[in-house]
Amino acid sequence: MASTRRSVLAALIASPVLAMADNDLSAAAPTFGLDLTPDCRDGDEHTVAQTEGPYFKPNAPLKRDLAVDAPGGERMTIGGLVLDTACRPLPRALVQIWHADESGAYDTKGYKLRGYQYADDDGRWWFSTIVPAAYAGRTRHYHVKVQKPHGRILTSQLYFPNERLNKQDSLFDRRLVMRVSSSDEGRFGRFDFVV
Repeated sequence: MASTRRSVLAALIASPVLAMADNDLSAAAPTFGLDLTPDCRDGDEHTVAQTEGPYFKPNAPLKRDLAVDAPGGERMTIGGLVLDTACRPLPRALVQIWHADESGAYDTKGYKLRGYQYADDDGRWWFSTIVPAAYAGRTRHYHVKVQKPHGRILTSQLYFPNERLNKQDSLFDRRLVMRVSSSDEGRFGRFDFVV
């Protein structure tokens, strides 16, 4: 199952950017028809910043598999690329996420469903996690911080498409909607950060 999940993940984050860089992974893996984030094609546009909210905690662990923190949650892998405004991948960019669990609660005492990692040499990042629940006043979302090496920190949030509560959430921004697909191994969300 892990090797199939890895191959699906490889396909998920394969992109035309990697193909232009002569990356063998993108040539070998089929894509799910997920295009580059529109901001990158627009030229000088960076990913939209949003509030970190009241549940951010510093000193999150270096951790890619957050799903182990909530074994009862619906599995989801999120990933994509970290790019500059010329659509070039940014190796070693830091990506941090934190989010609510399957009941809509945040771990405020420890570091469950919190972690960071560094994008690989092709600017790719991904986390194995769960689908967070909505809670009072908020639609489903992930909180993120992204920082290119020696650059400023982007703080933002990622949203799910076609969620009933999106229209009622005053923070919701359609420019931060992930591209989501499903397979028999769970859901996959794609978002490319432009920093």
